[in-house]
Amino acid sequence: MDLKEIQNLIKFVSNSGVAEVKLETGDIKITIRTTLEGNTPDITYVQQAPVQQAIPQAIPVAAEAPVAAAPTVVADENSKYVTIKSPMIGTFYRKPSPDKPSFIEVGSTIGKGDVLCVVEAMKLFNEIEAEISGKIVKILVDDMSPVEFDQPLFLVDPS
Repeated sequence: MDLKEIQNLIKFVSNSGVAEVKLETGDIKITIRTTLEGNTPDITYVQQAPVQQAIPQAIPVAAEAPVAAAPTVVADENSKYVTIKSPMIGTFYRKPSPDKPSFIEVGSTIGKGDVLCVVEAMKLFNEIEAEISGKIVKILVDDMSPVEFDQPLFLVDPS
């Protein structure tokens, strides 16, 4: 397990509202505990076999709102668009349920606070809301696909 995976796990636990998570894989044991006040994680990292690399120090992560997707400016050919990213690890759904229409389509105009999709994590369905207004240019993830923390989901033209 590399440092980025551990950091993503810490952020996910902080945002999920779970009090404690224990993970054991092979010779690595990780325990993450959160407090109720600020959801600041307390991490115990044990590696039983000696390894040449240093054991990463856990840095408390400030809890983000679990239903707000953070917009980020894209630096490539789509530089005029804003990327809306997943605030958590889970399964991406474009519809509220299988028999309902999609929340948005390419070309849809969205406003701040509009529900864009649902990300299911640990049997909880979290509505992802827009933090910006604009027009959906591209949907970057297929329906019912797994998504990672900070994975781009949508391109939005804010103009």
